[in-house]
Amino acid sequence: MKNYRLLVAAILALMLAACASQSGSSYSRTQTRSEQTVRLGVVESVRNVTIEGTQSGVGAVAGAAVGGLGGSNIGGGKGSTVGAVLGAVVGGVAGNAIEGSTTKQAGLEITVKLDNGQLTAITQEADEQFRPGERVRILSGGGATRVTH
Repeated sequence: MKNYRLLVAAILALMLAACASQSGSSYSRTQTRSEQTVRLGVVESVRNVTIEGTQSGVGAVAGAAVGGLGGSNIGGGKGSTVGAVLGAVVGGVAGNAIEGSTTKQAGLEITVKLDNGQLTAITQEADEQFRPGERVRILSGGGATRVTH
């Protein structure tokens, strides 16, 4: 039972490590110390959206491992083998679903009218509030675009 708890804790840690931020305020290491293009504009509209959770496979593998261990304790001989296989399948499906649901985030789709008249929309984490009519900056570079005040 102690090994089972340790395995579950390790799986949860891996799932949390797989979470990637899509925040307007977070930068990856590769995005630092690189030039970004700055465009200015005014927020036209803001819409609440959901950013889907990650499907890295970590949840499925972890769930399969836990399910296989749990299922192998059912019966003996062939029953144990069948239990392990069924437990691994059910655990893999459940682990994948858990990973997706625990890593989804609230987001914003921000539509901005740039000073040149062009409309653009950026979706990012809802860690900063934007209102129609606000003047904002759009930063692009390093493979990411974000809206900031």
